[in-house]
Amino acid sequence: MSKQLSPSTYHRLPLGTAFGLTDVGLVRKSNEDNFLIDQESGLVVVADGMGGHDGGEIASASAIIAVRDHIRSFIAASRAEIPAALPSYDPDATWSDRTMPAVMMLFDAVELANARLHEKNLADCYGEGCGMGTTLTGFWQYMDRGRLVVFHVGDSRLYRYRDGKLEMLTRDQTLYQQAIEAGQVDNLPAGNLLLQAIGPSATVKPDVRSHLYQTGDLYLLCSDGLHGKVPHAAIEDIMQHAGADRLQQACEDLIALAKQHGSRDNITALLLLCDAAVH
Repeated sequence: MSKQLSPSTYHRLPLGTAFGLTDVGLVRKSNEDNFLIDQESGLVVVADGMGGHDGGEIASASAIIAVRDHIRSFIAASRAEIPAALPSYDPDATWSDRTMPAVMMLFDAVELANARLHEKNLADCYGEGCGMGTTLTGFWQYMDRGRLVVFHVGDSRLYRYRDGKLEMLTRDQTLYQQAIEAGQVDNLPAGNLLLQAIGPSATVKPDVRSHLYQTGDLYLLCSDGLHGKVPHAAIEDIMQHAGADRLQQACEDLIALAKQHGSRDNITALLLLCDAAVH
């Protein structure tokens, strides 16, 4: 059984202060969610595993560790000024030169995590599209102090609370979301049917974007055990009162709210309050 990768304590990052909490919920016997707040690399990530027989727990922890280790290697190579270790990039791309290496590195990190889990599934005799898997959503701030690079696979979410408004920065990669965007109103698919996840398939296409941040931004990473049941306005209300000294209480309140709304899944809430100076 995989352990919680980061303790539920306050973590100090260059970007700000973070606190995370995960709960098995009301129905499940084990917690397949996991999260990491890595002070060494500045990585913040949530994963929601699936697979049964401890498979989901293994998948979520393994994917997070693979991404963390790849980022740490990237940082070490950057500091050592080893050009061959840095990813190449398209000079015609729209990213800024300072952000682009981080974007490409995160693509590589997520693809590596997927390859390792997929190899494990094949070794366990699972066919394409089967076996253990996990969502993977997080952000990292390293080369460009003005931007966060967000990476996303599945339906865990990243929200930003700014100037009294809660905004979702990720798009659920689900059949339900696809149907809504296509204008379908009847016979909608179940909300938890993923279009892709880390592990089951040989290839994965992560959504990687950069976002400008500013002092006072409050970020929420969460699994669908929270957002799948709790109304947007209720999450927004709790975020409104989540100051620097209330991150733990806000996480506890979010998980309690998910239970009150009848969530039957594992529940994870991770908050980061940005207080870094933007350069």
